[in-house]
Amino acid sequence: MANDFKKPEKLKYMIVQISLTLVDSQNNENNASLLEWMKRCNINLVQVNGQRKYGGPPAGWVGEVPPPGTEIFINNLPREIFEDKLIPLFQCAGKLYEFRLMMAFSGHNRGFGFARYTTVHNAELAISMFHGYEIQPGYRIGVSKSIEKCHLELDGLPNAIDKDVLSSVLGKMTAGLEKVLLFASPNIEMKNLAILKYSSHRAATMAKRTLCEGSYLLFGCRIQVNWMKNTIKKKMYFKALLKPHTSVSQLNPNEPPSPSGVECLRLICDQLGLGQPTYQIKFLSLGSCGWLRFWYCVVLPNNCDPFTGYAWLIGDKLIPTDKYEQAKEIVALRILAKLGYVCD
Repeated sequence: MANDFKKPEKLKYMIVQISLTLVDSQNNENNASLLEWMKRCNINLVQVNGQRKYGGPPAGWVGEVPPPGTEIFINNLPREIFEDKLIPLFQCAGKLYEFRLMMAFSGHNRGFGFARYTTVHNAELAISMFHGYEIQPGYRIGVSKSIEKCHLELDGLPNAIDKDVLSSVLGKMTAGLEKVLLFASPNIEMKNLAILKYSSHRAATMAKRTLCEGSYLLFGCRIQVNWMKNTIKKKMYFKALLKPHTSVSQLNPNEPPSPSGVECLRLICDQLGLGQPTYQIKFLSLGSCGWLRFWYCVVLPNNCDPFTGYAWLIGDKLIPTDKYEQAKEIVALRILAKLGYVCD
Protein backbone atom coordinates (compact mmCIF):
# COMPACT_ATOMS: atom_id res chain seq x y z
CA MET A 1 0.00 0.00 0.00
CA ALA A 2 1.69 3.19 -1.18
CA ASN A 3 1.86 6.28 0.95
CA ASP A 4 0.87 9.43 -0.92
CA PHE A 5 1.69 12.09 1.67
CA LYS A 6 2.85 15.24 -0.06
CA LYS A 7 6.25 16.64 0.68
CA PRO A 8 5.79 19.83 2.71
CA GLU A 9 6.80 23.12 1.20
CA LYS A 10 10.14 24.54 2.17
CA LEU A 11 10.07 26.48 5.39
CA LYS A 12 8.14 29.68 4.99
CA TYR A 13 9.06 33.16 6.20
CA MET A 14 12.16 33.23 3.98
CA ILE A 15 12.94 36.87 3.32
CA VAL A 16 14.10 37.71 -0.18
CA GLN A 17 15.78 41.07 -0.73
CA ILE A 18 14.45 42.92 -3.77
CA SER A 19 17.30 43.32 -6.27
CA LEU A 20 17.94 44.03 -9.89
CA THR A 21 16.74 40.52 -10.74
CA LEU A 22 13.22 41.85 -10.19
CA VAL A 23 13.03 43.11 -13.80
CA ASP A 24 11.19 40.58 -15.98
CA SER A 25 9.95 40.48 -19.55
CA GLN A 26 6.30 41.11 -18.66
CA ASN A 27 6.72 44.19 -16.52
CA ASN A 28 9.97 45.60 -17.84
CA GLU A 29 9.02 49.25 -17.87
CA ASN A 30 7.10 49.33 -14.58
CA ASN A 31 9.71 47.29 -12.73
CA ALA A 32 12.48 49.51 -14.04
CA SER A 33 10.55 52.53 -12.75
CA LEU A 34 10.16 50.82 -9.37
CA LEU A 35 13.87 50.05 -9.11
CA GLU A 36 14.84 53.59 -10.10
CA TRP A 37 12.47 54.97 -7.42
CA MET A 38 13.86 52.60 -4.77
CA LYS A 39 17.40 53.69 -5.54
CA ARG A 40 16.57 57.40 -5.72
CA CYS A 41 14.54 57.42 -2.47
CA ASN A 42 16.71 54.85 -0.68
CA ILE A 43 13.65 52.62 -0.20
CA ASN A 44 14.09 49.06 1.00
CA LEU A 45 11.50 46.39 0.12
CA VAL A 46 11.45 42.75 1.18
CA GLN A 47 9.35 39.91 -0.20
CA VAL A 48 7.80 37.47 2.28
CA ASN A 49 5.36 34.68 1.37
CA GLY A 50 3.68 36.31 -1.60
CA GLN A 51 3.72 39.87 -0.28
CA ARG A 52 6.18 42.68 -0.75
CA LYS A 53 6.69 44.89 2.26
CA TYR A 54 7.96 48.38 3.05
CA GLY A 55 8.61 49.34 6.66
CA GLY A 56 7.15 47.52 9.60
CA PRO A 57 8.91 49.49 11.05
CA PRO A 58 10.36 52.02 8.59
CA ALA A 59 13.96 53.18 8.94
CA GLY A 60 14.51 55.39 11.97
CA TRP A 61 11.30 54.34 13.72
CA VAL A 62 11.34 54.67 17.52
CA GLY A 63 8.47 53.49 19.69
CA GLU A 64 5.73 50.90 19.83
CA VAL A 65 3.85 49.34 16.93
CA PRO A 66 0.86 51.57 15.99
CA PRO A 67 -2.40 50.54 17.72
CA PRO A 68 -5.37 48.68 16.16
CA GLY A 69 -7.34 50.83 13.73
CA THR A 70 -4.26 52.20 11.96
CA GLU A 71 -4.31 49.71 9.05
CA ILE A 72 -6.36 50.14 5.86
CA PHE A 73 -7.25 47.65 3.11
CA ILE A 74 -6.76 48.72 -0.53
CA ASN A 75 -8.38 46.81 -3.40
CA ASN A 76 -9.16 47.04 -7.12
CA LEU A 77 -5.57 47.96 -7.90
CA PRO A 78 -4.34 47.69 -11.50
CA ARG A 79 -2.17 44.57 -11.65
CA GLU A 80 0.83 46.36 -13.16
CA ILE A 81 1.06 49.20 -10.61
CA PHE A 82 3.78 49.04 -7.93
CA GLU A 83 5.05 50.77 -4.79
CA ASP A 84 6.72 53.65 -6.63
CA LYS A 85 3.20 54.92 -7.41
CA LEU A 86 1.31 53.63 -4.39
CA ILE A 87 3.52 54.59 -1.45
CA PRO A 88 3.92 58.28 -2.43
CA LEU A 89 0.15 58.46 -3.00
CA PHE A 90 -0.79 57.05 0.39
CA GLN A 91 1.90 59.06 2.16
CA CYS A 92 -0.21 62.11 1.30
CA ALA A 93 -2.52 61.10 4.16
CA GLY A 94 0.28 60.79 6.73
CA LYS A 95 3.38 58.87 7.75
CA LEU A 96 3.31 55.18 6.83
CA TYR A 97 4.52 52.62 9.34
CA GLU A 98 4.16 49.77 6.83
CA PHE A 99 2.92 49.09 3.29
CA ARG A 100 2.27 45.54 2.02
CA LEU A 101 1.50 44.74 -1.62
CA MET A 102 0.27 41.21 -2.39
CA MET A 103 2.26 39.71 -5.28
CA ALA A 104 1.65 36.91 -7.80
CA PHE A 105 4.28 34.57 -9.27
CA SER A 106 3.88 36.38 -12.61
CA GLY A 107 5.45 39.51 -11.12
CA HIS A 108 2.16 41.43 -11.18
CA ASN A 109 0.42 42.45 -7.97
CA ARG A 110 -2.70 40.55 -6.94
CA GLY A 111 -4.94 43.60 -6.96
CA PHE A 112 -4.86 44.44 -3.26
CA GLY A 113 -2.62 45.54 -0.41
CA PHE A 114 -2.49 47.00 3.09
CA ALA A 115 -1.16 50.28 4.48
CA ARG A 116 -0.58 50.92 8.18
CA TYR A 117 -0.26 54.49 9.42
CA THR A 118 1.26 55.76 12.63
CA THR A 119 -2.08 57.08 13.92
CA VAL A 120 -5.76 56.16 13.66
CA HIS A 121 -6.48 59.68 12.42
CA ASN A 122 -4.18 59.24 9.41
CA ALA A 123 -5.80 55.89 8.55
CA GLU A 124 -9.27 57.45 8.66
CA LEU A 125 -8.04 60.37 6.56
CA ALA A 126 -6.64 57.97 3.95
CA ILE A 127 -10.03 56.25 3.67
CA SER A 128 -11.82 59.55 3.11
CA MET A 129 -9.20 60.75 0.62
CA PHE A 130 -8.69 57.65 -1.51
CA HIS A 131 -11.83 55.49 -1.45
CA GLY A 132 -13.08 55.69 -5.03
CA TYR A 133 -9.91 57.45 -6.20
CA GLU A 134 -9.22 56.94 -9.93
CA ILE A 135 -5.63 55.76 -9.83
CA GLN A 136 -5.62 54.96 -13.56
CA PRO A 137 -8.29 55.51 -16.22
CA GLY A 138 -11.02 52.96 -15.48
CA TYR A 139 -9.57 51.96 -12.09
CA ARG A 140 -11.22 53.41 -9.00
CA ILE A 141 -9.64 51.85 -5.94
CA GLY A 142 -11.47 50.78 -2.84
CA VAL A 143 -10.07 51.79 0.55
CA SER A 144 -11.56 50.65 3.85
CA LYS A 145 -10.64 49.87 7.43
CA SER A 146 -8.70 46.62 7.68
CA ILE A 147 -10.37 43.93 9.78
CA GLU A 148 -7.57 42.99 12.15
CA LYS A 149 -8.52 39.49 13.29
CA CYS A 150 -6.82 38.23 16.44
CA HIS A 151 -8.74 35.01 17.18
CA LEU A 152 -8.13 31.54 15.76
CA GLU A 153 -10.15 28.32 15.94
CA LEU A 154 -8.48 24.96 16.53
CA ASP A 155 -11.11 22.32 15.85
CA GLY A 156 -10.82 18.55 16.10
CA LEU A 157 -8.74 18.42 19.28
CA PRO A 158 -8.82 15.09 21.12
CA ASN A 159 -10.97 15.02 24.23
CA ALA A 160 -7.98 14.03 26.36
CA ILE A 161 -6.31 17.41 25.92
CA ASP A 162 -6.09 19.65 28.99
CA LYS A 163 -6.40 23.43 28.56
CA ASP A 164 -3.24 24.17 30.57
CA VAL A 165 -1.24 21.64 28.56
CA LEU A 166 -2.61 23.08 25.31
CA SER A 167 -1.75 26.63 26.42
CA SER A 168 1.78 25.57 27.31
CA VAL A 169 2.35 23.81 23.98
CA LEU A 170 0.89 26.64 21.89
CA GLY A 171 2.81 29.22 23.90
CA LYS A 172 6.07 27.51 22.88
CA MET A 173 5.02 27.13 19.26
CA THR A 174 3.62 30.60 18.62
CA ALA A 175 4.31 34.15 19.78
CA GLY A 176 1.78 36.58 21.23
CA LEU A 177 -0.72 34.05 22.61
CA GLU A 178 -2.84 35.76 25.28
CA LYS A 179 -5.74 33.42 26.01
CA VAL A 180 -7.00 29.89 25.30
CA LEU A 181 -10.64 28.85 25.70
CA LEU A 182 -11.69 25.21 25.34
CA PHE A 183 -15.16 23.94 24.36
CA ALA A 184 -16.82 20.85 22.93
CA SER A 185 -16.63 21.03 19.14
CA PRO A 186 -20.01 21.90 17.59
CA ASN A 187 -18.81 20.43 14.28
CA ILE A 188 -16.91 17.20 15.04
CA GLU A 189 -18.39 14.53 17.29
CA MET A 190 -16.49 13.86 20.52
CA LYS A 191 -13.77 16.38 19.67
CA ASN A 192 -12.91 19.70 21.29
CA LEU A 193 -12.61 23.23 19.94
CA ALA A 194 -10.06 25.78 21.18
CA ILE A 195 -10.37 29.54 20.67
CA LEU A 196 -6.99 31.27 20.69
CA LYS A 197 -6.62 35.00 21.27
CA TYR A 198 -3.40 36.68 20.08
CA SER A 199 -1.97 40.08 20.89
CA SER A 200 -2.27 41.36 17.30
CA HIS A 201 -3.43 40.45 13.82
CA ARG A 202 0.19 39.92 12.79
CA ALA A 203 0.81 37.52 15.68
CA ALA A 204 -2.39 35.63 14.83
CA THR A 205 -1.43 35.43 11.15
CA MET A 206 2.03 34.04 11.93
CA ALA A 207 0.51 31.59 14.42
CA LYS A 208 -2.00 30.39 11.81
CA ARG A 209 0.82 29.68 9.36
CA THR A 210 2.84 27.82 11.98
CA LEU A 211 -0.13 25.76 13.15
CA CYS A 212 -1.18 24.90 9.60
CA GLU A 213 2.34 23.58 8.97
CA GLY A 214 2.51 21.35 12.00
CA SER A 215 -0.99 20.82 13.35
CA TYR A 216 -1.46 17.41 11.71
CA LEU A 217 0.68 15.84 14.38
CA LEU A 218 0.04 18.04 17.37
CA PHE A 219 -2.02 15.34 19.07
CA GLY A 220 -2.03 12.50 16.57
CA CYS A 221 -4.98 13.64 14.44
CA ARG A 222 -5.70 16.36 11.91
CA ILE A 223 -6.52 19.71 13.50
CA GLN A 224 -8.53 22.30 11.56
CA VAL A 225 -7.02 25.79 11.89
CA ASN A 226 -9.16 28.76 10.85
CA TRP A 227 -9.94 32.34 11.72
CA MET A 228 -12.74 32.44 14.28
CA LYS A 229 -16.08 32.40 12.45
CA ASN A 230 -18.99 34.69 13.24
CA THR A 231 -21.16 31.68 14.08
CA ILE A 232 -18.71 30.65 16.81
CA LYS A 233 -18.44 34.25 18.03
CA LYS A 234 -22.24 34.42 18.40
CA LYS A 235 -22.37 31.09 20.22
CA MET A 236 -19.72 32.32 22.63
CA TYR A 237 -21.65 35.55 23.21
CA PHE A 238 -24.87 33.66 23.98
CA LYS A 239 -22.95 31.00 25.96
CA ALA A 240 -24.22 28.31 23.61
CA LEU A 241 -20.93 26.39 23.38
CA LEU A 242 -20.78 23.29 25.58
CA LYS A 243 -18.10 22.36 28.09
CA PRO A 244 -15.20 20.42 26.56
CA HIS A 245 -15.42 16.66 26.30
CA THR A 246 -13.39 14.77 28.89
CA SER A 247 -11.69 11.49 28.07
CA VAL A 248 -12.75 8.25 29.75
CA SER A 249 -9.25 7.87 31.17
CA GLN A 250 -9.64 11.24 32.92
CA LEU A 251 -13.00 10.22 34.36
CA ASN A 252 -11.54 6.89 35.54
CA PRO A 253 -8.00 7.53 36.75
CA ASN A 254 -7.59 3.91 37.86
CA GLU A 255 -8.17 2.62 34.34
CA PRO A 256 -4.94 1.50 32.61
CA PRO A 257 -3.68 3.90 29.94
CA SER A 258 -4.57 3.28 26.30
CA PRO A 259 -1.87 1.64 24.18
CA SER A 260 0.34 3.90 22.09
CA GLY A 261 0.05 4.24 18.34
CA VAL A 262 3.24 2.22 17.94
CA GLU A 263 1.81 -0.62 20.03
CA CYS A 264 -1.54 -0.50 18.21
CA LEU A 265 0.18 -0.70 14.84
CA ARG A 266 2.28 -3.64 16.04
CA LEU A 267 -0.82 -5.53 17.22
CA ILE A 268 -2.79 -4.81 14.03
CA CYS A 269 0.12 -5.84 11.78
CA ASP A 270 0.38 -9.06 13.78
CA GLN A 271 -3.36 -9.76 13.39
CA LEU A 272 -3.30 -9.03 9.64
CA GLY A 273 -0.17 -11.04 9.03
CA LEU A 274 1.72 -8.02 7.68
CA GLY A 275 4.82 -8.64 9.76
CA GLN A 276 6.32 -6.31 12.34
CA PRO A 277 7.02 -2.75 11.12
CA THR A 278 10.58 -1.47 10.93
CA TYR A 279 11.09 2.27 11.21
CA GLN A 280 13.73 4.38 9.50
CA ILE A 281 13.71 8.02 10.61
CA LYS A 282 16.04 10.81 9.55
CA PHE A 283 15.86 14.22 11.23
CA LEU A 284 16.40 17.06 8.78
CA SER A 285 16.11 20.57 10.19
CA LEU A 286 14.79 22.63 13.07
CA GLY A 287 12.11 25.04 11.86
CA SER A 288 10.44 28.10 13.29
CA CYS A 289 8.91 27.86 16.78
CA GLY A 290 10.72 24.60 17.56
CA TRP A 291 9.29 22.42 14.77
CA LEU A 292 11.65 19.59 13.93
CA ARG A 293 11.20 18.19 10.44
CA PHE A 294 11.95 14.54 9.70
CA TRP A 295 11.73 11.98 6.90
CA TYR A 296 10.45 8.48 7.56
CA CYS A 297 10.21 5.10 5.88
CA VAL A 298 8.27 2.27 7.51
CA VAL A 299 8.43 -1.22 6.00
CA LEU A 300 5.83 -3.90 6.67
CA PRO A 301 7.51 -7.13 5.49
CA ASN A 302 4.37 -8.60 3.90
CA ASN A 303 3.12 -5.33 2.39
CA CYS A 304 4.13 -4.35 -1.12
CA ASP A 305 5.14 -0.74 -0.65
CA PRO A 306 6.73 1.06 2.29
CA PHE A 307 5.11 4.05 3.93
CA THR A 308 7.27 7.13 3.33
CA GLY A 309 6.86 10.84 3.85
CA TYR A 310 7.81 13.91 5.84
CA ALA A 311 6.45 15.05 9.19
CA TRP A 312 7.12 17.44 12.06
CA LEU A 313 7.32 17.35 15.82
CA ILE A 314 8.03 19.87 18.55
CA GLY A 315 11.62 18.87 19.14
CA ASP A 316 13.82 21.76 20.14
CA LYS A 317 14.06 20.63 23.79
CA LEU A 318 13.96 16.83 23.39
CA ILE A 319 16.85 14.45 23.89
CA PRO A 320 17.63 12.24 20.83
CA THR A 321 15.90 9.15 22.28
CA ASP A 322 12.69 11.06 22.97
CA LYS A 323 12.78 12.63 19.51
CA TYR A 324 12.99 9.22 17.90
CA GLU A 325 10.18 7.75 20.05
CA GLN A 326 7.89 10.71 19.41
CA ALA A 327 8.60 10.54 15.67
CA LYS A 328 7.74 6.82 15.70
CA GLU A 329 4.45 7.59 17.45
CA ILE A 330 3.54 10.27 14.91
CA VAL A 331 4.35 7.95 12.01
CA ALA A 332 2.47 5.02 13.54
CA LEU A 333 -0.66 7.18 13.91
CA ARG A 334 -0.35 8.25 10.28
CA ILE A 335 -0.15 4.64 9.12
CA LEU A 336 -3.09 3.65 11.32
CA ALA A 337 -5.08 6.46 9.71
CA LYS A 338 -4.01 5.26 6.29
CA LEU A 339 -5.17 1.76 7.15
CA GLY A 340 -8.49 3.15 8.41
CA TYR A 341 -8.08 2.37 12.11
CA VAL A 342 -8.03 5.95 13.45
CA CYS A 343 -9.56 9.19 12.24
CA ASP A 344 -7.37 11.23 9.94
